Amino acid sequence: MAERRHRILVAKPGLDGHDRGAKIIARALRDGGFEVIYTGLHQTPEMIAETAVQEDVDGIGLSILSGAHMTLFPQLLKELEKRGAGEVVVFGGGIVPDSDIEELKKMGVKAVFTPGESTENIVEWVRANVADAA
Repeated sequence: MAERRHRILVAKPGLDGHDRGAKIIARALRDGGFEVIYTGLHQTPEMIAETAVQEDVDGIGLSILSGAHMTLFPQLLKELEKRGAGEVVVFGGGIVPDSDIEELKKMGVKAVFTPGESTENIVEWVRANVADAA
């Protein structure tokens, strides 16, 4: 029986319509050996959590450029807990001030990547932190 590839959900919550970065990360993760599901634009935290449960993912990467990261990340974590999926590793990226990154980590977000981070570093982080956690 073939080994199951780790599954990563790449999601774009909120009203932000810029998904180029999310698509680049999705492709980098796919090329890095992960099975990737991309939700598309304008997803709610409830929709993302429900998709994560249905798709049995190991990790969720959120792309947030709208400045709503302090609202959307906690809502997603809460929705995952409600569905008994609190063990899913949540990470993300976007325009997030350094001061908010530490607060998000305290809430349970495992990593936040900001503009300029290499896709290789993100894939390696996922490999080390999501694949090992699953």
